[in-house]
Amino acid sequence: MTSIFFIRHAEPDHDWEDDRTRPLTDEGIADSRKIIEFFRNHKIDCYMSSPYKRSIDTIKEIAFEHSIDIIMDERFREREKGLNGSSLEMLQKRWDNFDFHEENGESLNMVQSRNIEAVLEILNNRKGEKIVIGTHGTALSTILNYFDPSYCCNDFLRIIDFMPYIIRLDFDGINYVGKEELLIIQKVFKGRK
Repeated sequence: MTSIFFIRHAEPDHDWEDDRTRPLTDEGIADSRKIIEFFRNHKIDCYMSSPYKRSIDTIKEIAFEHSIDIIMDERFREREKGLNGSSLEMLQKRWDNFDFHEENGESLNMVQSRNIEAVLEILNNRKGEKIVIGTHGTALSTILNYFDPSYCCNDFLRIIDFMPYIIRLDFDGINYVGKEELLIIQKVFKGRK
């Protein structure tokens, strides 16, 4: 059995302009310590992350405590937002049509394709391991939709305020077995328009 623990990052500073370097808020840093408490007695074989600062910073302390370097994988990054890409209207359009994207933005199909490529690579190369992956809300939601096609826009909206959020997906080989939500810290998503 291979288990992947996906961790959606803790609360970021939504006033920070650059998406890649957006830091955690002080509250987000404090909340990320709950990740340490949760994983302290788990044996983890590998830590991976989106290269975005908020994802790395959410898991770096527990990776350090376990003396395991974090492997960065660009495929786990957040969706590229185009013009007006964070509006509720655009969000709904993307979930209604996975190929839709705003100008200069990525569609959910684009995000899902790169994420699933990375997940399948992990499942083929790390059989029987326990892996932690630091990621983002949209990226994670496309992964959950791939393995459970009933996962939809309402499910994404449900987790939009969960920062951090841990969900474990279990696999027999590359076959999806099930999932379990393990940690939910609810915040008000200040980036919503």
